[in-house]
Amino acid sequence: MLSSLTQRRRFSDLSEQEILALAISSEEDDARIYRSYAERLRGEYPASAAIFEGMAEEEDTHRNRLISLHQARFGEVIPLIRREHVAGFYARKPIWLMHNLTLDTIRAEAEGMERQAEAFYLRAAKTTKDAETRRLLGDLAAAEGKHAEKADQLTASALDPETKAEEDRAAHRQFILTWVQPGLAGLMDGSVSTLAPIFATAFATQDTWTTFLVGAAASVGAGISMGFTEAAHDDGVLSGRGSPWKRGFASGIMTAVGGLGHALPYLIPEFWTATTIAMIVVFIELWAIAWIQNKYMETPFVRAALQVVLGGALVFAAGALIGGG
Repeated sequence: MLSSLTQRRRFSDLSEQEILALAISSEEDDARIYRSYAERLRGEYPASAAIFEGMAEEEDTHRNRLISLHQARFGEVIPLIRREHVAGFYARKPIWLMHNLTLDTIRAEAEGMERQAEAFYLRAAKTTKDAETRRLLGDLAAAEGKHAEKADQLTASALDPETKAEEDRAAHRQFILTWVQPGLAGLMDGSVSTLAPIFATAFATQDTWTTFLVGAAASVGAGISMGFTEAAHDDGVLSGRGSPWKRGFASGIMTAVGGLGHALPYLIPEFWTATTIAMIVVFIELWAIAWIQNKYMETPFVRAALQVVLGGALVFAAGALIGGG
């Protein structure tokens, strides 16, 4: 690792030919990234895909101008130099990470790419003494600076307000299907299903440490079970619910969180203090579930609260009666 860092060139040490070569390879990389964005979005967001195709074509134009200048000044052979060969130079994220990016995040990534490219060309233009090279680098800096405007023009032609609103609704729906629904199901299961064993143990033993161990075991076990069940029962291809691993992760984590919320207070040695805090946590959990149902699932708040609170109260009562019996 240290060896690779020490072998990098400083930007100030690059020759004008190497700066041009770096600009060429950077434009090639950015065009590939934009086309990968377009391919990633084509199925669900065809209008946004068209925008990124247009931006890739713009990068191709920049690259061709740079290559023509290199041919005129230095000949046909372009040195192999890329971003990762230059110390402190901005880097692009690995392309495989884009599969986890939302539509809005991809748009923001593209904006960041253009700002970085503009800064590079402005810096590169200051280092060259050749008038033609300086002019081209300055033109490209201005072009990158105006690329947001170009994207707006492409948006106007390819992404009208109605289409953008439809894509945003689709992205929101996908977020709900992939993250909110499984997470909510897990939170409900973890919060409600662990009430009986935790409070039954608490009232039966009045031993806070034993209660905590039972609660932690029930919560973690339920989280693992729910996570694998969610990931295994639907691969998301036909249902459109997204990656099974994402859904499994959301469901499993939230199930464990739901149970641990009212198990952790039993780390407090004093029984009634721990039990009182646990009851308060349960109340907060149940109202949080009702709020999520109302916000994301469009369930009327009163109905959601009645269902969740009534169900939780019945399970709690069952645990307390069994444990105190």
